[in-house]
Amino acid sequence: MYRPLADEIRPESLDQVVGQRHILGTDGVLRRIINSGSVPNMIFYGPSGTGKTTVARIIARQTNRTLRKLNATTASIGDIKAIIDELGTFLAPGGVLLYLDEIQYFNKKQQQSLLEFIEDGSITLIASTTENPYFYVFNAILSRSTIFEFKAVTPEETLPAVERAVDYLCRRDGAEADIEPGVTEHIAASCGGDVRKAVNSVELLFSAARRTDGRLRLTLDDAKAVGQRSAMRYDRDGDGHFDTVSALMKSMRGSDPDAALHYLARLLEAGDLTGACRRILCSASEDIGLAYPLAVPIVKACVDSALQLGLPEAQLPLSEAVILLSTWPKSNTAYLGIHAARADVQAGKAGPIPRELQNVHADGTGFEREQGYLYPHDFPRRWVKQQYLPDGLVGTRYYRYGDNKTEQAAKAYWDAIKGEES
Repeated sequence: MYRPLADEIRPESLDQVVGQRHILGTDGVLRRIINSGSVPNMIFYGPSGTGKTTVARIIARQTNRTLRKLNATTASIGDIKAIIDELGTFLAPGGVLLYLDEIQYFNKKQQQSLLEFIEDGSITLIASTTENPYFYVFNAILSRSTIFEFKAVTPEETLPAVERAVDYLCRRDGAEADIEPGVTEHIAASCGGDVRKAVNSVELLFSAARRTDGRLRLTLDDAKAVGQRSAMRYDRDGDGHFDTVSALMKSMRGSDPDAALHYLARLLEAGDLTGACRRILCSASEDIGLAYPLAVPIVKACVDSALQLGLPEAQLPLSEAVILLSTWPKSNTAYLGIHAARADVQAGKAGPIPRELQNVHADGTGFEREQGYLYPHDFPRRWVKQQYLPDGLVGTRYYRYGDNKTEQAAKAYWDAIKGEES
């Protein structure tokens, strides 16, 4: 039966695990916990292919615990009960170490069915998830578990795993390989921090390799072909999406066009045209704002063009919009103003609308009240002093002019008019 190469050469000790030095290094806290032999309930959080399953297997081996593995995408309550039935029998005399992959797919009832047994220690739970556990794992499980974050593995850390895979296949197949310069480095760099993907790319490369005089030729062109687009980590409904759109908007806000173009490229490579357009439109009002009010119609025109064109041509107007947003002057006074105003409204600071501003719907019905509204266009320079805020908020300032040229010009204009009238 076929067995993936990544499973064939899976590390058998912590020293063979690549990456995760922050928790598995010589003095890493997870390594020290494992070496102590007293393993708590844990949740491993991080991208796929970063060693979560491998470390769980090593823990089971080092602690002599019976390992049972479930995948939450396919497991049921019946599968959990079958494991519970093993407790206290010769199958699991010392309890069970349960590795629950993709725990975010278990509903609340399924997760709660484990509580009694992880509470008394008969089941030690090691759960893994590629999503933020604070969003997807219920509090009862979280409060009984320690969370360890597994990070994407760097190309430098991945390279030894790639070279080990090459050596293993050469020995297994009894072949010698002629490897073009840069092949292993390219595979290590193109896997997006996923060691499993890198090792499987090596396996594909060997399968596609041409034989010349009994020697395998591993070429850079073939390595690029088997690793095409594999560096992308993106999930439209997961952390990958939110991290990428956040990075795009923060790069535009930070006036870094190069970084903004990079994150735009990630979104477009993933086909997420809508996510890119939403963030770009938002930035025009939130970050450019009143420093250059024409940003909104200009960026809207770019987004409309992109949506009409579709990918790949949509990259052109969106690139233009991202560069403009990154290089235009910035002002968040509109954002701060509405944020402060909404905070007051939510806190109950409202009060009756001044009579001068109320609708005149009662006039002509016999229930008229003196309104006293002063129509600004009837006065010199189209302004007259009168109360607009409710009585309890008179004097409150939500909007403060920014220090950019456009808002300072408006400030000077109104200072002159309102100063004269005062």
